[in-house]
Amino acid sequence: MAMQEKKRNPRNAALILDLLHIVIGILVVICAILAFLDPEGNSILFPVIFWLAAVLNGVMGGFRIRMSGHDRKKQAGGAAQCLLAVILTILGALSAISIWR
Repeated sequence: MAMQEKKRNPRNAALILDLLHIVIGILVVICAILAFLDPEGNSILFPVIFWLAAVLNGVMGGFRIRMSGHDRKKQAGGAAQCLLAVILTILGALSAISIWR
């Protein structure tokens, strides 16, 4: 008897994405509040905010590319989000370098 390949349910993936959006959104809000209350003391939080946004965009872009099938517009949208994730990662690194100098 051949084993059937286990396919992920898109509803489960969407639920995980929703939970990821909620968790990262809460973390970004907390980091932003702390960073703006005491910018000099909590300056390290600025790159963290960029990196959290990069994670969110990268995961969402990868999900869109994976679920797009053969739809070129959805693939392009997912690729654009992945590119934005790379840009945000670079901005976060530049921000961290400028803070630590």
